[in-house]
Amino acid sequence: MKTASLYKLYRQHFLVDTDTRNIRKNTIFFALKGAHFNGNTFAEEALQLGASFAIVDEKEFKTNEHIILVDDVLESLQKLATYHRKQLNIPIIGLTGSNGKTTTKELINAVLSKKYNTSATKGNLNNHIGVPLTLLSMTDKTELGIVEMGANHQKEIEFLCTLCEPDFGYITNFGKAHLEGFGSLEGVIKGKSELYTFLKENKKTAFVNIDDAIQVEKTKEIRNTCFNKEAIQFLEVNPFVKLSYKNRPIQSKLIGEYNYTNIAAAITMGTYFNVSETAIKEALESYVPANNRSQLIATKKNTIILDAYNANPSSMKVALKNFNILKATSKVVILGDMFELGKESLQEHQAIVGLATSCTFNETFFIGEHFYQTKSEGKQFKTYQEFEDYLKKNPLENQSILIKGSRGMRLERILEFIG
Repeated sequence: MKTASLYKLYRQHFLVDTDTRNIRKNTIFFALKGAHFNGNTFAEEALQLGASFAIVDEKEFKTNEHIILVDDVLESLQKLATYHRKQLNIPIIGLTGSNGKTTTKELINAVLSKKYNTSATKGNLNNHIGVPLTLLSMTDKTELGIVEMGANHQKEIEFLCTLCEPDFGYITNFGKAHLEGFGSLEGVIKGKSELYTFLKENKKTAFVNIDDAIQVEKTKEIRNTCFNKEAIQFLEVNPFVKLSYKNRPIQSKLIGEYNYTNIAAAITMGTYFNVSETAIKEALESYVPANNRSQLIATKKNTIILDAYNANPSSMKVALKNFNILKATSKVVILGDMFELGKESLQEHQAIVGLATSCTFNETFFIGEHFYQTKSEGKQFKTYQEFEDYLKKNPLENQSILIKGSRGMRLERILEFIG
């Protein structure tokens, strides 16, 4: 089936699903394949659960007229998303970077939704499947789209840009994330800057933090709108970030000075799109982080900063430095392994150990096989289970605790034992 014909079916309800566990009535089910599953086998089940149509790419599974056979399901999903993006004809903001993408996306959405009917990436659905699903979640009522784009190798951002065709772009920062795929920090910069290349070639606009020398250098030939700490003043962090914009104090619920640029980017975009200063302030002051991202949790026993959604050397470094300057009687740091660092893994983990043990923390705990290989004055645990067993015998009480690690470590499990 041609994309235009498939689009007519999609426009009936503007619904697309890829997982039979979350099927919505009248949706179109795309039978994607993974390393350990074949979505084609779920086509009939999807129809039974309420889908109007199912898209498959293996002939044997086309068992009735509501199951549509295509050459490649994923490619059909991507083509449908791009076709839809062109029909929407609305401004789309493309967002990438090494750290803070999701928080920044949520802040931007909070601000812009004060004036517009916005549609933004859900969670971190920011890859070659997530971006098409984000685009296809937009309807005729959507006035402005915000698309988060993630990458762990070269040419990925370039491809995602061809799908969503952003009119505006912002790169949060360039850090030591996904070094295994990018090869080096230089590789990260090159890969993320593919967004700038798209903006330049298509005469679109970049939002730029002019306190970031790399952003400034890479956008010299691109139409841009800038911000820095003179225009949007950083005031303090204790423990939440407070700043001032046009003499209006804004008290956020975000921890860490590193969140200043995320907030400032949202202010800049809100101003660009003519959201009132009052509405911008209201949006930012009411935004509360979730999903294990810099959450401040006060329990009966401890005060916890839970930042366990993800980690890389750059984000780990700023989190430790921020925690070190916070006022607290007794501080404990619990760090989990950082993944996808390739040949730089031991060196980067050792650097974090050195930084953590040089700070004024009462105790430091390092969890995971990578940290276990380092030389450390802190306590090391090869597995999460070993650390859990330790906590059961040695409970933490009356402490301020920072928890940070890569998603695969699932360090939020610790809350059960320190709450």
